[in-house]
This record gives sequence, structure tokens and C-alpha cells, in this order.
Amino acid sequence: MGMIPGHPAARALLAATGLAAALCVAGCSGSSAPPAQPAASGGSAVTIRTRSLAGVGTVLVNSRGYTLYMFEPDAQRQVTCTGLCAATWPPVKISASGRLVAGPGVRADLLGSDPDPSGGRVVTYNGWPLYTYSGDVQPGQDTGQGIDLNGGVWFLMRPTGQPLSQGLAG
Repeated sequence: MGMIPGHPAARALLAATGLAAALCVAGCSGSSAPPAQPAASGGSAVTIRTRSLAGVGTVLVNSRGYTLYMFEPDAQRQVTCTGLCAATWPPVKISASGRLVAGPGVRADLLGSDPDPSGGRVVTYNGWPLYTYSGDVQPGQDTGQGIDLNGGVWFLMRPTGQPLSQGLAG
């Protein structure tokens, strides 16, 4: 059955097609849509946890178990992944009145936040803004490790506050 132009279903299909194209242009590399990473609202808490990944060791994850990455161009100073980059690498956001919670193995003294040039605040660990990756379509995946994309290299973040930039054992 054909779609009627202007029909809500036709508009939804067109919007979904446009979003998929934008994600692929941003470097999606054929993966499915990114997991929802809603910004924290109100006075909600953002919890950072640890998880052991096969062949990688213990890394930081968000409360849903998605692996967290850092971006070399951020240089432990500021968020540099914005626009289409942030569509592929959604930053971990926190509201102005939100609070950060350190799960077991996470150092509370290394948690913080920095302004996001796109608005709001991004959670940091040891000064590194934290991001998820749209290519990780299930919790516990680490498909973004070592990728050179969007102007720099992406690495998993260790609970020590250091990125996993050398080797994979640990």
C-alpha cells in the first residue's frame, strides 16, 4: 500500500530516513540507531559504574551498562565533539541541578562536569568529557575503542582516570 503525501506515517518515515542518513554521514558505519542517551533532567542523578569486558578489562560504563569513551582532542580540558560528532558519540549529560554518583570502583573525586558548547553540561572523569558510541548497540560492547573518527581517536576510560590508549589487557 502506498503512502499518502502529508500523512503522519509518511512524515514519520521521512523524518526517520533523514535521521538515519545524518547518523551515517557522521560516521555511523552501518550500525543500527544509537541507544537513547537522554539528558539528565531536574535534580536527577547520573551514575557512573564499572564493568569488566572480555579482552579489555575494567572500564567505565553508564547506568545502562553502555561503555564510556574519551576523545583525544578534548585534551582533559573541554568538550570538542559537537554537532554531527555528538550524534555519533552522544555525550553523557547532567542537568545543572543533577548530582553525580560514583558506583563501586569509580572514584568520586575524579567525577565532574564541563560546559557543553551545545548547551548544558557533560560528565567528566579525571577532566575527560565522557561519551557513549552509537555503534555500541548493546550494553557491554566496546566497538568504538581506538577508532579515529570525527577529528581524533576515541578510547575507553579506565576507573583509574586514564584512557585505554595502549594495549587491551588489564
